[in-house]
Amino acid sequence: MKSKIKLILASASPRRRELLAQLGCKFSVESANIDETRHDSEPANLYVQRLAEEKAAYVLSQHKANDIAVLGADTIVRKDDTVFGKPENKDDARRIWQLLSNSSHQVTTAVCLQYPENAEFKKATTAVTTTVEFGSISDQQMERYWGSGEPQDKAGAYGIQGLASAWVKLIHGSYSSVVGLPLRETNELLRKINHHWL
Repeated sequence: MKSKIKLILASASPRRRELLAQLGCKFSVESANIDETRHDSEPANLYVQRLAEEKAAYVLSQHKANDIAVLGADTIVRKDDTVFGKPENKDDARRIWQLLSNSSHQVTTAVCLQYPENAEFKKATTAVTTTVEFGSISDQQMERYWGSGEPQDKAGAYGIQGLASAWVKLIHGSYSSVVGLPLRETNELLRKINHHWL
């Protein structure tokens, strides 16, 4: 039985759009205009979950209908408790890559579904952390990668599905989560509104 609830993805990310489409569900896309500043002393795991929840809540607040559900997601790259956002410029990207070179880091993606149930909206949030190990990154590679234009709008200044895949030695966990949306966990959330595929 198909769900009568309309699904909205609260993200402008083309990568998340492609991943969600892989699950076979129909959805529309709206971006969420929120402040993504990390609070003082906010733990990284709570930070990424809060952003996913606030993105979903923002898009939901733009609608009055009770037949919609909103999926919000956010991804952070961190090493220990240092969170690497999108690079401000080439020097900032080089700083990040130097810290990630020849070492392991964690990528956490949080997903929040806000959906109607029993005449009220409920919230379900999950987060998936994957460990990624990079090999050595030379200055020449950094220069070429920045020139490609790929890292400018990505957390941690790299996209694992693109050219930076050449740096990856090991992934322990969910590849799709590193790209931006953990498919298995998202599919489980979508069961709540009968939008899951399997």
